[in-house]
Amino acid sequence: MLTHSIPFSSDHPQDFFAQFPAVPAVFVLRGTDESAEPYVSKSSNLKKRLQRLLAPPESQSKRLNLRERVGLVEYLLTGSDFESVLLLYKTLRREFPRSYQKRLRLHPAPVIKFNLDNEYPRAYVTTRIGRFSGRSRYYGPFRSRAIAEKFVSDSLDLFKMRRCAFDLNPDPKFPGCVYSEMKMCLAPCFKGCTDEEYAVEVGRVGKFFDSCGESLLQELAAERERLSAALDFEAAAQQHAKVEKIKSILSGADEIYQRLDCLDAVVIQPSLQPKSVALFRFVKGELAGPEHFVVESEDASQSMESRLRAALENLSPAGARSGQQFMEELAILKRWYYRSHKVGEIIFARDDGQMPMRKLGNAVGRVYRGEKELETTTNTKEKWAKINSKALQDDIPGPL
Repeated sequence: MLTHSIPFSSDHPQDFFAQFPAVPAVFVLRGTDESAEPYVSKSSNLKKRLQRLLAPPESQSKRLNLRERVGLVEYLLTGSDFESVLLLYKTLRREFPRSYQKRLRLHPAPVIKFNLDNEYPRAYVTTRIGRFSGRSRYYGPFRSRAIAEKFVSDSLDLFKMRRCAFDLNPDPKFPGCVYSEMKMCLAPCFKGCTDEEYAVEVGRVGKFFDSCGESLLQELAAERERLSAALDFEAAAQQHAKVEKIKSILSGADEIYQRLDCLDAVVIQPSLQPKSVALFRFVKGELAGPEHFVVESEDASQSMESRLRAALENLSPAGARSGQQFMEELAILKRWYYRSHKVGEIIFARDDGQMPMRKLGNAVGRVYRGEKELETTTNTKEKWAKINSKALQDDIPGPL
């Protein structure tokens, strides 16, 4: 995993550190005692960090110094902090299989679980991703649990699906709960509806989560237009108010919000290799990469789009081996996505599962030139105000 390996001894001359470049890297310091735990870390400046850890210590300094304990230096250079974090995660998982999460301070991303394995499905927020072989679906991730809880609560206000957490044994004698009294639930707990009626409502909720509200927006917009055509302007205004309320709810879900088993995203990062960028891909719950893509290719026989397609084929992982791996690698992606000043860009696959190649090519060019996206917005659920224009953006010609 770490391709460079250099023996170290405390009697090495001071110019020993001249062979290390002053660039980002992940490194492992192994002790002369093979049974001792290695020191694993990342740095934005490998040379400076190794000097601090392995050079002769200053008098009475309290800084960590491992000069007398290290016998081997292993490292791999990286082109960005995103690449360093991913490599550090894989290295720690190999070296410390029982404690790597704590060492990396890796906190699971909050997501919505739409539990369809229950006879009477419900939706709730969780940080645990189970097996994807079941019927249940997961949506997210969200910036924080509070935002996820509000999104779920406000979304379920639009429907009459249950919110109670216990397993139901429908009984007409059951008194129900406050949601059934407020007519906000079909009350399957006391047979307030048939199983078929409840299944229809569950289907509507599923379409809402799948489309991030677009299904309900289209339903209400069509009804608004029908009422306007019938000159019932008061009722049309009420429908319009509902549309605006839904748009406000959807503002809690950013562009990264997806049905997780369908989430397919490409992250573009700077690369140490000349004339290149580094591509990473999150698909099927696994974060693959880097794939170093040469931007300024001397081969004029292939277009950038065809070369990008070939690069993406090389970034087609088999998928996460477990729900835990899915949760961890999603957490890494989410941590980078919500950074205030992140480097690089991310491009998501369209609803039809295809990657917008023109948009991806433009993003590759910006990252390669060190430019930032002209307009970056994490609150992309404002996109519903411009649904039609978004569909056209992928087809607008751009510099490739």
